Amino acid sequence: MTPPDTRHRARRPRPVLVAHAALTTALLACAGASGVSGDQAEPAAAQRPDGGAADSGEWEIRAADGSSVPPSAWHASPPEPAAPRDADTALALALADLPSAPGTRLSVAVLDLATGTHASYGSAAFDTASIVKVNVLAALLLQAQDEGRELTASERRLASEMIRRSDNDATDALWRRIGGAEGLDAANARLGLTGTVAGRQGLWGLTQTTSTDQITLLRAIFAPDSELSPASRAYIQELMATVVPGQRWGVSAAADGGFALKNGWLPRSQTGLWDVNSIGWVTAGGHPCLVAVVSAGHGTQQAGIAAVEAAARSAVAVVTGRAGDPGA
Repeated sequence: MTPPDTRHRARRPRPVLVAHAALTTALLACAGASGVSGDQAEPAAAQRPDGGAADSGEWEIRAADGSSVPPSAWHASPPEPAAPRDADTALALALADLPSAPGTRLSVAVLDLATGTHASYGSAAFDTASIVKVNVLAALLLQAQDEGRELTASERRLASEMIRRSDNDATDALWRRIGGAEGLDAANARLGLTGTVAGRQGLWGLTQTTSTDQITLLRAIFAPDSELSPASRAYIQELMATVVPGQRWGVSAAADGGFALKNGWLPRSQTGLWDVNSIGWVTAGGHPCLVAVVSAGHGTQQAGIAAVEAAARSAVAVVTGRAGDPGA
């Protein structure tokens, strides 16, 4: 049968692809890509952005505003990503590049005391584990200040054991001395901590806190505008700067100079997973910084330590302007 004569068919409308502006460059990068390669290959037919062959000069791309995208732009590379809008965004991007195990949770806060630059990631509350021991000592010192006295020799011995060695028996004794949960909550109200709730029934390690609240606590210890007297601040700083060697991991990983810290670690009996936390003061690139990392859900303590240290390094690099510096 003789095929129908198509010489006089109506000219079909020019097809149009309307693309959202954010997707246009990705679509364009695929347009005209040949599926044939090699020195002896036949010239490929013109390609539509959807992968099909197009009539020469007949395919058109329009952006969402109706403007036509010229063929010369069909092979344009995607634009560079926009710079982070603020330090919080930069910190989130930095942490997104870190490896993490399924089910782990982490929150970070950091403050550069030299410039005032600060950043935080995550607002959830976490178990304090032993980082609460710094809070207990701050409460004890506030009470001693109110009473117009120095710490007794017994209190100083217990405080040293509690901070330097993370001794739990010493913490039990000082927890009772400050009035337990009610005493800690009262001290925190004065120190400006708004997201920390003391653990009840003597379970001080289950005190709930946020990374930003821990920065508030560290400010009370390392900055002059504080309810704590200069002598009280100097005493806590001294103990945090002289923890036993086996407990100097954590935020110290972000330091290239001095540091003072307290760490906390706790395997949860119900899940077998670890809470791992670290708070403290570090110097990096000449900047004194306060850093707090709280986390949960780690399969092992070592995995938690690695995550906390990586987060601390990223956070300090962001606020000191060294993010992306291999030496940071």
